[in-house]
Amino acid sequence: MYTFIYFAKKFLYLTTKKLQLPVALLQSLQNIKGFTQKTFIAVHTSGEQITSIRKNPGKPFDLTIPNSKVDWCANGFYLDSRPSFTTDPLFHAGTYYVQEASSMFLEQVLHQTMDLTNPVKVLDLCAAPGGKSTLIQSLISDKSILVSNEVIKTRVNVLAENITKWGAVNVVVTNNDPKDFKKLPNYFDVIVVDAPCSGSGLFIKDANAITEWSENNVALCSQRQQRILADVYNSLKNDGVLIYSTCSYSKQEDEDVLDWLVEELGFGTLQLKLNSKWGIVETMSEKNGAYGYRFYPDKVKGEGFFIAALKKTEIDNVTNKPQRNKAELISSKEEEVIRKYINNEMNLSFIKLNDELIALPYEMALDLPMLQSLYIKKAGIKLGSIIRNELIPHHELALGSIISKDVVSVEVDKEMALQYLRKQEISLITDKKGWVLITFQHQPLGWVKILPNRINNYYPKEWRILNK
Repeated sequence: MYTFIYFAKKFLYLTTKKLQLPVALLQSLQNIKGFTQKTFIAVHTSGEQITSIRKNPGKPFDLTIPNSKVDWCANGFYLDSRPSFTTDPLFHAGTYYVQEASSMFLEQVLHQTMDLTNPVKVLDLCAAPGGKSTLIQSLISDKSILVSNEVIKTRVNVLAENITKWGAVNVVVTNNDPKDFKKLPNYFDVIVVDAPCSGSGLFIKDANAITEWSENNVALCSQRQQRILADVYNSLKNDGVLIYSTCSYSKQEDEDVLDWLVEELGFGTLQLKLNSKWGIVETMSEKNGAYGYRFYPDKVKGEGFFIAALKKTEIDNVTNKPQRNKAELISSKEEEVIRKYINNEMNLSFIKLNDELIALPYEMALDLPMLQSLYIKKAGIKLGSIIRNELIPHHELALGSIISKDVVSVEVDKEMALQYLRKQEISLITDKKGWVLITFQHQPLGWVKILPNRINNYYPKEWRILNK
């Protein structure tokens, strides 16, 4: 034991003074399948950073990067270097999401455990800032429902912002504690729990995370993870799929939690198919042989990650009770005004919820009464308000997948787009008047109102670019 600790400390101090991996972590990984200490330390001390993005299939744009595909994600790409995403209008338009490549493996888990051509109800329980939710939304059908939840109030705004930019209409963003989902027994076909963890998988990109890591924190995180899973258990349908993931290497937060799920909650394990070229390591929990999948940054082109899929096997006969709808349908006159802005090929319902006009899929409208037992931050796409038979359009409508291609728009160059995104005054050479959609490379960015003597910029103040 002393020899190991001495070697680990000596190696780390010799390689770098900036990054010192916790000796206790290295020691705990010695007997974990796939762990190779020499290459593990080397990749963490190399200083190499990997940047990857995932394209939004609902907002196609040209992206040609030879030999850069993320193997396990259809729309995932590695970038040669990290650009300034803040100054890219296409980023603000929601044409892509900056997401770590290992976590994109969720796509494989969903495809291999569910028939995504059928309507499904999915809960992303710990969703902020929105990487996994936007991925899920790209994979499920239009008649499916995604509930994207974040328990921390200060983080739910950025989640709602990213869902809005993605343009999704079949998503409900909620701000609830996991125990609140007991109000929806036997409801979800899939629950994704990317659980709060000790964060050792983040060490490769965030040296500050090392100072926060401790064996005590690992133990506390494991207990918290079990509580979260127990709280949402009854909201998963019989035969439903639970997808559990962490950004931790610790067995106590990974395979041991799988054993707990099997023993305490009766889950069955699901094995996934892997391509050996991917470098992903399949492990099995010590007591019950539950399958888990480890991502080591010295073996895959991505960060540290763990994921597993399990099936609910115990029978729960509790059903949801019908609820009274707190929303109301809009009038025919209001719908006539709105329809000018909407892609009429989509099967949508239009409602008033908390004095806001909202568009959402017909299937979601049917389920909204039950979902209103939660605290809803955002549902569907906000349309705006109607004053004197004119729609004052909401920013969500500008970025939404439901907007008509016939909406009046003005195409701008990058310089003008950035002025708009900074919420500065802009000038346009156009004969168009009234509410106009600003687009960059034909991707909507938001609204302006062109008046006889000025142009009002309606980009949301809280979203504006602050740097120069």
